[in-house]
Amino acid sequence: MTSQNSLPVQDIRDDDDDIDLLALLGTLLDSKWLIIGITSFFTVMGVAYAVLTPPVYQANALVQVEEKKGGMAALTGMSEITEMFGGTSAAVTEIELLKSRAVLGQAVENLKLDIIVEPNYFPLFGQFMARRFQPDTPREVAEPLFGLSSFAWGGETLDIFQLEVPDSYLGQGLTLQANGNGAFTLLNEDDETLLTGHVGEQIEQNGFKLQIATLDANAGAVFNVTKQRRLTTILQYQEDLGASERGKESGIIGLSLESEDPAHATNVLDEVSRLYVLQNVQRNSAEAAQSLEFLQGQLPEVRKQLEKAEAQLNAYQTSARSVDITIETKAVLDQIVALETLISEQKLKRAEMERRFTRQHPSYQALITQMGQLEQQKRELTKRVENLPETQQELLRLTRDMQVTTEIYTQLLNKSQELDIVRAGTVGNVRIIDSADANVEKPVKPKKPLIVLIATLLGGLIAVAYVLVRKALNRGVEDPDVIEQMGLPVYASIPHSKEQAAHELSFKGKGNASSGSHLLAVTNPADLAVESLRSLRTSLHFATLEAKNNILMISGPSPSVGKSFVSSNLAAIIAQTGQRVLLVDADMRKGYVHKMFRQEAENGLSDLLAARIELDKAITHTEVENMDLVTRGQIPPNPSELLMHANFTQFLQQASSRYDLVIIDTPPILAVTDAALVGRQAGTSLIVTRFGMNAAKEILLTKRRFEQNGIDLKGAIFNAVERKASAYGYYGNYAYYQYEYKSDKA
Repeated sequence: MTSQNSLPVQDIRDDDDDIDLLALLGTLLDSKWLIIGITSFFTVMGVAYAVLTPPVYQANALVQVEEKKGGMAALTGMSEITEMFGGTSAAVTEIELLKSRAVLGQAVENLKLDIIVEPNYFPLFGQFMARRFQPDTPREVAEPLFGLSSFAWGGETLDIFQLEVPDSYLGQGLTLQANGNGAFTLLNEDDETLLTGHVGEQIEQNGFKLQIATLDANAGAVFNVTKQRRLTTILQYQEDLGASERGKESGIIGLSLESEDPAHATNVLDEVSRLYVLQNVQRNSAEAAQSLEFLQGQLPEVRKQLEKAEAQLNAYQTSARSVDITIETKAVLDQIVALETLISEQKLKRAEMERRFTRQHPSYQALITQMGQLEQQKRELTKRVENLPETQQELLRLTRDMQVTTEIYTQLLNKSQELDIVRAGTVGNVRIIDSADANVEKPVKPKKPLIVLIATLLGGLIAVAYVLVRKALNRGVEDPDVIEQMGLPVYASIPHSKEQAAHELSFKGKGNASSGSHLLAVTNPADLAVESLRSLRTSLHFATLEAKNNILMISGPSPSVGKSFVSSNLAAIIAQTGQRVLLVDADMRKGYVHKMFRQEAENGLSDLLAARIELDKAITHTEVENMDLVTRGQIPPNPSELLMHANFTQFLQQASSRYDLVIIDTPPILAVTDAALVGRQAGTSLIVTRFGMNAAKEILLTKRRFEQNGIDLKGAIFNAVERKASAYGYYGNYAYYQYEYKSDKA
């Protein structure tokens, strides 16, 4: 038994899930025009942005970094060690050097990139108009549109050769206004004049120094000028400059720079490339320059030593009366000179290594070992010299000093000449493969198709989200089953009528109309809303059989639910069957039923209850046969007290005896208590709820409010139901559905 019952329950849950999905899809279909409208708006905005946004061009250059040959790394085996442990690519290092402040800072100074000049364009489309201007002659400027000469319309140029400002004005926007005939005025943000002058002049005023090379603009045209800090400009170009290695360890560096002015991007990239190559050459020649400087510092000292050694040798030979060196002594001398020369060379190398390496470096230690071996050989030769005669020893010493010093001086001269040639011939290990150039026919930004596509998708997403959120926040009932679940039968579901909406716009707040009827049952009796009211008429026939009188009260939870529309048109439809019907406008505060019948509000219910007029004078005949009307009358200060007076009961008794049906249109129950006062004396009471307007809690509170006053609501009328895909097919079958339901209930 349990298993048999579980299947239908599961099926119902599945059906509910399907209905939720259909409701979601139906909600989107119901709001299709809103979604299309929002999406179209975003599409148009995307197209406008793509068209009006200034195009951005990209300049590109190509630099090759060649691997260094030789050098200390190759001699000491450091290159192999670096490769073994996966060292950083040389291109990565060169990229950082290329984007260093040393290179970019010099480019900023050379090209004056810290001076920002922008013409003042008309908002939205001014820059677009300026781009489309095609001059017929050089330096031609477009004529101002609409007489707006302060804006740039095309062809305006401002070339500032020099601009110096006080520190307090760095980074602040200045305004330069062209006065015609080469004259100009520089203003600050408060429109205070800072300086005035002419093109070509160097002007110094108030701490400002300005010299303009070129100014082409209409008189009154304005340029926005900013002098940025040098470091700020460098940091900006470090971000904007793109540099990357083309391929892994290829040594090819691609440079790129984007700008709205392709010529500007090309010039900047060319200057950066040139400065980078120059710095690389200077960096590579620095080693030779340092060595040359060291040798040039040693040459004067060695020359003095040589001159001193020659003088001492000559003096000794003179005093010893031309003593000659023996063959044995000469052999020892040659060996000593060779050793002394080698030791001197090693000392020079040691001095240079001490500037470049630590004492623990392998190369330095190897040099010290070699010097120790040479010193040992020198000491052995010195012992041999001690066995020679004293005169030969002294002559050997002096001759040795002179010859060693001569050899050292000669080597220093040769080495300095070689280093000078190396320094002058250094070319560096980087070179420019492709100079900077930009494709002016194909800007990189904006990507118009992509922008339009993204704008369209974004618009559609926002539109769908808005519709779904609005649906989630809208707690108004859109399903009559929700009302019936509260124990309140729905007597009729009346579809929304566009013609009725037009009628309401024609008389609400505008007084009486001059001509034409505002009653839908008269102007368009075949309207679907009228057909639904005919179904309501049939249902009421059975609902009022057991009523205590022929008085029908119609109220609602809140204003603007359509009580007056239902009351007046229902009265007209019932009157068309031959029954005598009286329609009473009991909303003595804001009632407007009289406008629907092109009548005056005076001499109505309030006047009757206040005993200012008789019943016959309060009753007004309408354009509908068998239907009369009692308007609201003059607006009284105490409507509720009038309804509680015995005169109201007497009026209802007289009206009930004269007419087959009395329909009373009352104010909303949640706003005032008038409906409760009328409902106590009415045989049948109905409320009108509006599709998507009244929440379930609001309808339930209305039902409880009537019950608290001892009034049993007969049912509800679901008004202004809209044709929606999410309404599950209620629309179009209202009349048949309600008639079938009521006949079954009866």
